[in-house]
Amino acid sequence: MNSISNHPYREIESVENLPAPDGSGRITRMVFQNIDFNQVPQYVAAGHKFIDCCFMGCRIPKEMERGLGKKCLIFPALDLTYNSFRGGLYNRSSLYEGYTPGKEETFADCYDTRVYNDYIQNGKHCDNILETLGRSLHDHSIENAMFDFLSHYDEKQIVAVMGGHALKRTDKQYRNVVTISKALVEKGKLMASGGGPGAMEATHLGAWMAGRTAKEVDDALSILEAAPTFRDEGWLRTAFEVIEKYPQERFRSLGIPTWFYGHEPATPFATDIAKFFSNSIREDSLLAIAMGGIIYTPGSAGTLQEIFQDAAQNHYETFGYASPMVFLGKEFFTKDVPVFPLLEDLVRKGRYKNLPISLTDDPVEAVKHILAFTEQDNKKR
Repeated sequence: MNSISNHPYREIESVENLPAPDGSGRITRMVFQNIDFNQVPQYVAAGHKFIDCCFMGCRIPKEMERGLGKKCLIFPALDLTYNSFRGGLYNRSSLYEGYTPGKEETFADCYDTRVYNDYIQNGKHCDNILETLGRSLHDHSIENAMFDFLSHYDEKQIVAVMGGHALKRTDKQYRNVVTISKALVEKGKLMASGGGPGAMEATHLGAWMAGRTAKEVDDALSILEAAPTFRDEGWLRTAFEVIEKYPQERFRSLGIPTWFYGHEPATPFATDIAKFFSNSIREDSLLAIAMGGIIYTPGSAGTLQEIFQDAAQNHYETFGYASPMVFLGKEFFTKDVPVFPLLEDLVRKGRYKNLPISLTDDPVEAVKHILAFTEQDNKKR
């Protein structure tokens, strides 16, 4: 198993994981994140000595302060709408805290909406240094939590889907993405996307329905079709309805949305959500982690940007090797937006190297292109 991140300090993100001191009563080189030590008075009363430790957004009782050595760093909690020192990724429960399915008006008061409204009120590019510091610290915490999560997966098993948010739930291409994602998850892949609506949502719906029958997938799609786009009333409610009807805890998927495009709600089908303030960090992270390949579906300017960014990453073999680039939609990628023949021509001319590109309309073929990459790697071993 590959370890994607390597930390010089041991991270403690919950009171359940608080470390025991060594024989001398010392605790050394620990990073405590978002821990309320008031919840563990017996731990505080033990009089531990903390050496070279870092406390990020922690609540520290006064009686504990005398045990903090000079090399300890303390970053206090900031008085902001969001927590700058999250100890883990978001999920649908934490992101949509305050939302009650069936009562659409509660969406306006849920955590995600409150943070977005605050973000817009302060400005996407604000001049309040406390706010910008808080956002940076938040994104650092989320990025750290994301790589902790990904460290449990072989990097070549992580596959992403890129595509537009405007793809309707009623569109054939939406079903194609669901089919592809479901098949890949059943083959052991971890699916990732930008975590929003459209093709992104279809990615996580497919992962959520892994192991289910075709009839059950059809039923889930029929429920969602009542609200084809995220602008339609019931978009979020119908998603929660599918989740309630078809519960599961086995299959995971990673959504990486951003408050920069916060008008697009995050899909609750993603079991793990790394939501960032910075869209640049979000986009770079998504392209960087998808070492098992990326499937491109029709999209607009954002998707095109990702294609060429991924092409450059493959050309230079930034992470040691090139990963598959599968284009799903022959008509779109050869005529509407002829990026595929352009890439082919640039490869022929030597402008691009190491581009394992393929083009198809067939979901089964798209899955084969992705699986062939790791199967080939296994044969080399």
